[in-house]
Amino acid sequence: MVPDLAEGLPQQAFLSAPFRRVGVPERLLDSALLFRPARGVRALERPQGVAERAAGIVPVLSDDSAFSHVTAGALHGLPLSYAMERDDRLHVTGPLDTRRMRRPGIVAHRAFHPREVVDVDALRVVGLADTWVDFGELVGRGKPAGLDDLVVIGDAVATRLGSVRPLRAALMRRVRPRGKATLLEALEEVRVGSASPRETLARLMLVRCGLPEPALNSPVRDPAGRLLGIADLLWEEEAVAGEYQGEEFHDGEEERARDATRRRRFESRGNVTVEEIWKADMADTQAREDCVLRFAEALKVPRSRLDLSKASPRFFSTHAMDLAIQRDMQRGARRWA
Repeated sequence: MVPDLAEGLPQQAFLSAPFRRVGVPERLLDSALLFRPARGVRALERPQGVAERAAGIVPVLSDDSAFSHVTAGALHGLPLSYAMERDDRLHVTGPLDTRRMRRPGIVAHRAFHPREVVDVDALRVVGLADTWVDFGELVGRGKPAGLDDLVVIGDAVATRLGSVRPLRAALMRRVRPRGKATLLEALEEVRVGSASPRETLARLMLVRCGLPEPALNSPVRDPAGRLLGIADLLWEEEAVAGEYQGEEFHDGEEERARDATRRRRFESRGNVTVEEIWKADMADTQAREDCVLRFAEALKVPRSRLDLSKASPRFFSTHAMDLAIQRDMQRGARRWA
């Protein structure tokens, strides 16, 4: 934007109509030098990132609206799946009696139940727990979120809030919310303490197959009680630690050397067996089963107690799969009638 032309215009996105009425030249307000975040809105700078894009449409939102769904998830920094991130529209939610907004690039939701609203980057945003419940609308066939996505996001929310209880309370406040069955099933697997989506998925892979539940990001100490480090997954009674080695943080020479030192410290001074999990260990069915068996051996869990068919990620909830089976049976019965 040319500085002298911008003189007298707000630094934040603004409605153009009031400035037209007070005599600001049309040639300036309609100039290609100004950006248009939404119809009737002008801004001096091109928005960069979701927070600036959201700020750009604030002038056309009602005072009781708040950013929600995938927009809220992005503003909160939640670990959204690739399919969810592909939705670059701006989602806003307002009370049920709010007139539905119809503007390109904006999805307006009307809520029967009130949501907690918090301030994020000076924007009104639906709170963490209510945002997690709103993601129930995004699960199902042909939609971007599945059961494991809700567990991953649920872990992140519960860890940030320090408890799973706010998620359960937010869900129970709703009457028949969309995706309730999947949300309830996901809630049973949400835990406090996970530090990354991959740690959550590794835990789900191991526990679903029949291995005991580990403590998450738990301290490892030597016999004298001195802290040796924090284990991603820790089975303290069995003296086994699971370490997820993400390639983005553990693939360089320095990182590998540091990991090796930490592992030796756990094993020699803490008498803890360390089993590593790499991305390749979760890449396909055989790799996942081999990983589960390796942990089962370390934990002294016999293979007969395992169900390796549950090692794969899950998109559909048990409820959704049961409904699909029922529909297939009904179609089959009609064909033979």
